[in-house]
Amino acid sequence: MTYSSPATAPTGTAADAATDRRRWFALAIVMTAAFMDLVDVTIVNIAIPSIQQDAGASYSQIQWITAGYALAFAAGLITGGRLGDIHGRKRMFLIGIGGFTLASALCGFAANPEMLVASRILQGGMAAMMVPQVLSIVHATFPAHERGKVFGLFGMIVGLGAVSGPLLGALLTQWNIFGLEWRPIFLINLPVGIAGLILGRKFISESKAPKALKLDLVGVVLVTLGLLMVLYPLTRGQELDWPLWGYVMMAGGLVVFGALIAYEKAKAAKDGSPLVELSLFKVKSFAAGIAVQTVFGVSMGIFFLVWTLYMQEGLGWSALRAGTTGVPFSIAVSAAAGMSVQTLVPRFGRKVLQGGALIMATGVLLYIWEADRYGKDIASWQMALPLVVMGAGMGFIVAPLTDAILSDVPREHSGSASGLLNTVQQMGTALGLGLVSVVFFGAIDEKVARSEVPMEIVGAFQNSLWWVVGVLVVIFLLMFALPGKPRQHVEGGGEGGGEGGGEDAHTESPPGELPAREPALTT
Repeated sequence: MTYSSPATAPTGTAADAATDRRRWFALAIVMTAAFMDLVDVTIVNIAIPSIQQDAGASYSQIQWITAGYALAFAAGLITGGRLGDIHGRKRMFLIGIGGFTLASALCGFAANPEMLVASRILQGGMAAMMVPQVLSIVHATFPAHERGKVFGLFGMIVGLGAVSGPLLGALLTQWNIFGLEWRPIFLINLPVGIAGLILGRKFISESKAPKALKLDLVGVVLVTLGLLMVLYPLTRGQELDWPLWGYVMMAGGLVVFGALIAYEKAKAAKDGSPLVELSLFKVKSFAAGIAVQTVFGVSMGIFFLVWTLYMQEGLGWSALRAGTTGVPFSIAVSAAAGMSVQTLVPRFGRKVLQGGALIMATGVLLYIWEADRYGKDIASWQMALPLVVMGAGMGFIVAPLTDAILSDVPREHSGSASGLLNTVQQMGTALGLGLVSVVFFGAIDEKVARSEVPMEIVGAFQNSLWWVVGVLVVIFLLMFALPGKPRQHVEGGGEGGGEGGGEDAHTESPPGELPAREPALTT
């Protein structure tokens, strides 16, 4: 029997989903798309010198090649998630992956830096249509007792994507395939995207909100304006030496968000079709998880950028050596993510995530010690231990956190919830990138002799890592607000604990209120 979500076929149940192997093909397709996006976010950084030399891009254009994607991506995520709820998650996923593939082709064949910047902005916008549907499709396709396993796989994908981008970018740039220099880092998306488009049409089941919704255009304008007003100054602050108008714009962005909240409350009361489903924040696991995700994004935004600068600018390593150094980290994240949701979380619950934060902080402290002890003479193999410890800690966080945030969310709002989840992560990362100018560049004395710059960078790297440790401690404390253990393990219900009628049956509720659901986690 072919599984359909309750939104599209009333006969679809958890039992139907359990017997339908097609959903695993669908999972592979959407996970591949998620991996493609994660890699594309980081793959460009490693190829920047090649792009600058071959395309003649200015420093400002180089900034926009990376920032344009991030801004378009963050600004469109909530809207993309809501469009999936309204018009169908499969439909929006296919539109997103098709547009992402086309934009990748335009990037790869860009005739000048201006075209590359415009294509990257388009690519980020299409990613915003595609990415929110990934978690929404998982949420609508898999019953509760299987989602832990699925989100474990998702955590492994996140870990692989985190460092595969720099490694893949380094290899493709160094190989100079057919003399194309940096262009293959974009063109590699074409066969993957085309395959995802074809297979997605065949294997992904359509799902949407069970009741008719309308796109909240005023909400779209407010959320896009607010995000741009906050993220644009953060993105360009270092380049422009943090002008006063940047701070004024960020403060104005907060005012816009306040107006958005007031408007969305009125919109929900009026017709039940707000862009941002504020009632989601009544779900404790969602509200607490969103806070943790935002702060976690800050730590990742700081670490990955200063880590790359430390290895290439401070230690003088090649892009390829820097990329391969991160392999132990990637392996550790993937292994720990699978272990956490399959074995540890069912037994220890929230303590696994808190342990992950402390383990990750321990790895960062080890890295600080090694960077101080070995200085410029540190070797790749000596970084393996702190990277493995950090990766294990991150793996214990990323997969269970996604499950904890979304497991109690009503299915009809899964697109909106997924969009919010991805948006706050991007906002946190952007904030972390903004803080790099303070914690990293602010620690470098520009007046020192050129020969002493590498040691200044090594010192700035250590300073930045102390900030990361502090952020991880904040994350540990915030995690006390997360739910305790999975309900099925508290009650001893095994799979049946997540398969009750409350999980797949929908009960209509008044606008702005959440339907009754059987929560997957309890405190």
